[in-house]
Amino acid sequence: MANSDLLPDRASGDALDRARAQGQMHHSIATTLLVIAAARAERAAPPVHAARQRLAKIYGASRLRKRMERDAARG
Repeated sequence: MANSDLLPDRASGDALDRARAQGQMHHSIATTLLVIAAARAERAAPPVHAARQRLAKIYGASRLRKRMERDAARG
């Protein structure tokens, strides 16, 4: 049996490369989904959620004040 019989042919090497790339992509997608889930859980945590709501109220009040100032300046 020659050594060339033990080496995979080019077609099986391509299939292996594709399988490896697909495995890496699946791993990347799974990691991304875990990061998204962690961020959502962190945002939903009571202290963070309360802080986000407070900042939203402040931002809304600031926008309203600026709009009223613009409207008053126009007449």
